[in-house]
Formats: sequence, C-alpha cells, structure tokens
Amino acid sequence: MRTFEKERQTFKQLIDDPQILNMVVVPDVLAAKVAVSVGFDALFMAGYAASADLLGQPDRGILDYGQVLDQLRRIIAAVDVPVFADADTGYGDIENVKRTVREFEQAGAAGLFIEDQVWPKRCGHMAGKSVVPTEELVAKIEAAVEARQNDDFLIMSRTDARQVYGLEEAIARSKAYHEAGADMVFVEAPQSKDELRQVVAAFPDVPLMANMIEDGDTPLCTIQELEAMGYALVVHPNALTYADTYADRELMTELYQTGKTEHAREHMVQFNDFNNFVNLPGLNQLEQNYSKESMAQIFEK
Repeated sequence: MRTFEKERQTFKQLIDDPQILNMVVVPDVLAAKVAVSVGFDALFMAGYAASADLLGQPDRGILDYGQVLDQLRRIIAAVDVPVFADADTGYGDIENVKRTVREFEQAGAAGLFIEDQVWPKRCGHMAGKSVVPTEELVAKIEAAVEARQNDDFLIMSRTDARQVYGLEEAIARSKAYHEAGADMVFVEAPQSKDELRQVVAAFPDVPLMANMIEDGDTPLCTIQELEAMGYALVVHPNALTYADTYADRELMTELYQTGKTEHAREHMVQFNDFNNFVNLPGLNQLEQNYSKESMAQIFEK
C-alpha cells in the first residue's frame, strides 16, 4: 500500500533545490502519464483544467469538492511522481478546510493551496474577483496546518488581492498567511516583471510560486528568468487545456468536412505506439499469467 512518503519528501527536496521546479497542470490521467513520460518531476492538478475536462465549464466554482477529489485520486494513482493540488477556498468553513486537507493528504497529494477569494471563485486572471477579509484565510491556513498528519504535506497560501486592491495589499496578506503557517506563498496575477520581482523581495526566505498563463495578466517569463528572480517553482496551468482544445477542434473540423483524418494524421500517435504507452502488453501478460492454463500448470507442480 502506498504511503506517499517518498513523493512528499521528493517534492520538498525539489522545492528546496536552487533550481526552479517546472510544473504543468494536467487536466486528466492520460495527460499526467504523458507529462511523466517526457520528464516532468512533479505535476499539478488545478480547477481550471479539471473543470474544463470534467464538465466543459469555466473556472467559476462550478466544479465541486467531490469531483476535484476524485480527479486528484485518479491522477495520483496513475503516476509515481509528486502531485500538488489546487483546493480553491477550502470548500467551506474551517471544518470543511480540515476535511479537505485530511482527504487530499490521504489521497496522496504532496500538498495543496488555499486562496482568499469569495466563493464562488473565479480563475485568477478573470475580471470581477472579490476577496474575503485577511483574517478569514489566516484562520483557514491555521486550520489546514493543524489538520495535516505529516509535516511533509505542504500548505501554500494564495491571494487574489492584487487585482482587487493592488500589489502592496497582496503582499501584506501573504505575509499574514505565511505567519499563520503557510509553507509556500503564491501571489496571483502580478502585472509586470517588476511586480514579480517585488514579490520575491518581500519574501527572501519563503518558497514562491509563479503562474504562467497564456494571455493572462502576468507577462510570460522563461523558466530561467523566474529562477533568476528567485522563484522556487513555476506552474503552467492552462497550456495543456488550450492545446487539447486546439487539437480537438482542428481534427474534428477536418473529420466533419472531409470524413477522414488525412492531414491530422501526422499529428497523431500510431495505434501500436499508443497501446504500448498505456501498457497494453503488460495487461495482456497479466491476463496470460492468470489464465486457466497458467493456473492449472501452477497447481499441477
């Protein structure tokens, strides 16, 4: 039975390493397996991608706690690298936050972040956000720290106050959240590279996360730039969701218009390659090992 101790310790080491941790949000299990196969050392599960994948809906608080937890469990079960999770606002009051932490930890997550938006929340780069009083997320962070069973399960604070009240308020809130026990800090949607640097300057000894969203409020930076600024990890939340949507639309347009996939074919994996990737040979071998003939030979010995 997996205890996930190795994954959590690995994640902590990756965060503490001077080299920035490059993470991608995976919308589903297949994407998670592809990400691991190309070399990602850790993965992220977040609401924007999960809401699109499971419901075809925007990140507006429509995806519920149970759906998030189920998707998290599926992704963790499919890979052997750490998986960090988006827990939105904690899905309710203090007791719900404690429950969320306990369930996410039992599912095998390496940690989670909790944010200070008013529910129903929005994607951090959408207009019209509202945030709760600082004291509300301070209490939730304290409850989250108290609820976790293992200190290697990391708690990150997220503030969306930059868009609402400005960077100074976002930094002040994040300092309060860190003092409440948050292991890592995430200031959502800085609006310039200078603001990204200001966040780092405000937290010289705290692991920080940067969020790189295509067409978002924060300018896209290279991994090298963010590492030089002092960020511990960078996450790409929407890249796979946007790429999947584009590829699906291109292929289905051709299929609808022509009835075949002649042009899209060069961008598709081959039948045997895909079957090997999802381990069809291993499943076939398992079936063979437990066939009537194989079992009969075992009992005859």
